[in-house]
Amino acid sequence: MALPTAPVRRPIDLRAFLICVLLSMTWGMQQTAIKAAGTDISPMLQVGLRSAAAAVLLLIANRFFLHEKWNWNVRFRDVALVGLGFVGEFFFVAEGLRFTTASHMSVLLYTAPFFAAVGLSIRLPEERLSFIQWAGLFVAFAGIVTAFFVPAFLAGTSTGGELWILGDFLGLLSGVSWGLTTVFLRATTMNNAAPTQMLFSQLIFAAATLTPIAFLTGQATFIGTPVAWASLLFQIFIVSFASYLVWCQMLKIYLAARLGVLVFMTPFFGVLFSVLLLGESIGPAFIAGSLLMLAGLLMVQVRQLPHQRKH
Repeated sequence: MALPTAPVRRPIDLRAFLICVLLSMTWGMQQTAIKAAGTDISPMLQVGLRSAAAAVLLLIANRFFLHEKWNWNVRFRDVALVGLGFVGEFFFVAEGLRFTTASHMSVLLYTAPFFAAVGLSIRLPEERLSFIQWAGLFVAFAGIVTAFFVPAFLAGTSTGGELWILGDFLGLLSGVSWGLTTVFLRATTMNNAAPTQMLFSQLIFAAATLTPIAFLTGQATFIGTPVAWASLLFQIFIVSFASYLVWCQMLKIYLAARLGVLVFMTPFFGVLFSVLLLGESIGPAFIAGSLLMLAGLLMVQVRQLPHQRKH
């Protein structure tokens, strides 16, 4: 008998691009919401509580509306790898921001597509990028560096204190964690899991890990102001439940390496929302970086070069 073959992932089309724009806008708004409510509810606690609530919401939605069948043949080791990768991303971001600046963290977190692209190209031939697509990946990342790192460096505020190197290292680890999470979702038995199962694995690990850490490290501040509740509810229903579920569904349909590069748009939307909602300002470096990022995205999404044969 022939073994069943995994579904072929599609290249990025207009539908995928537009969905990723909406996801990037949502995740950019998430950063603004966490920052706005940070004095009322600690960021670490926000992530832990939103993950727990969204996990419960996901179970209810799947039981009564989505009716997705979970694959119980998925290895627990693979579930744990995905869950720990998801936990690591947010843990390293929260800890790293104690020592370095948000601009550094924005750049280092979005090294994730590099790690995902390298890991996926090693494990899955269909995820390999062409030369021009790798060039586009570097151009897009150069746009992020130009928009966020360069202004902070020129202003003399590139470090967050004496331990800024530690903070930057933790930021790099957050990018590694996110990239590895994508690899684990695609290159292990988790690839055969339903999208709700993929997401639940990540949420339950985050809730069970980050919430206790918040209390143990003294990051459990929770003042029930309207801003705190608005931020928390937005993160539960829109970010952790809806947007992450859509992302998991996208990973089941499209090539993950190409999808990962599209999320380079997230920090730019985060800055735009900060300008509109928090009164922050942008300069020429942000505009130049935005143009570089858009150019890189276009390069990554081009089809393979004509002389390359399809297999």
